[in-house]
Amino acid sequence: MSTSPSQNFVPISEIRDGVVIMKDGTMRGVLLVSPLNLGLKSVDEQEAVMNGFQNFLNALEFPIQITSSSRRLDIRPYLMSLENRLHDIPEELLRVQTREYIEFIRWFNEQYNIMSKFFYVIVPYSTVTGGGAGSGMFSGLFGSSNKSTKQQKTESFEENRSQLDQRLGIMTQGLSSVGLTSVQLTTEQLIELYHSMFNPGELSASVAPDNK
Repeated sequence: MSTSPSQNFVPISEIRDGVVIMKDGTMRGVLLVSPLNLGLKSVDEQEAVMNGFQNFLNALEFPIQITSSSRRLDIRPYLMSLENRLHDIPEELLRVQTREYIEFIRWFNEQYNIMSKFFYVIVPYSTVTGGGAGSGMFSGLFGSSNKSTKQQKTESFEENRSQLDQRLGIMTQGLSSVGLTSVQLTTEQLIELYHSMFNPGELSASVAPDNK
């Protein structure tokens, strides 16, 4: 099967089982991290969080990449859900108020770009080098293009994923120790994340897990 010219520039081989497999054979696991509002904490609490996070990073025995992404929030599903509920509102006054609210939100969204900001920790694993993060946002998310690594890979996917899962577990526990909640992105969420990276002009829904 032939590939399009644009696909030749995408360094991802495949995404499965919550793991990004690069063309060079290395792997990436991605954690979505909920930020802390340090402004609501006292000076002592802020220092405790910062010192704890710094100590945790210094104790890591593998590289990681920390990055953030801001995308315009797609509020169309929210507005559609409100419009669908209009038929179930018995009181006329409440229906009028709901319509006015919908129109206000639609107008506000047209006047001001409502952005969502997401924070990620990218954890790499390589069977050859033990996992390198490189430098820069895209090197962390996309990795390098060293094709010799692929030729030297000897371990199975499950064995490699087990090693990556251990690193992700260490990161999750370390982040939790300083009050940061994190969750590993699923295959579907990873696909959406990388799609938004390659198509920054498109509206995007949140890649955060549905906590309903």
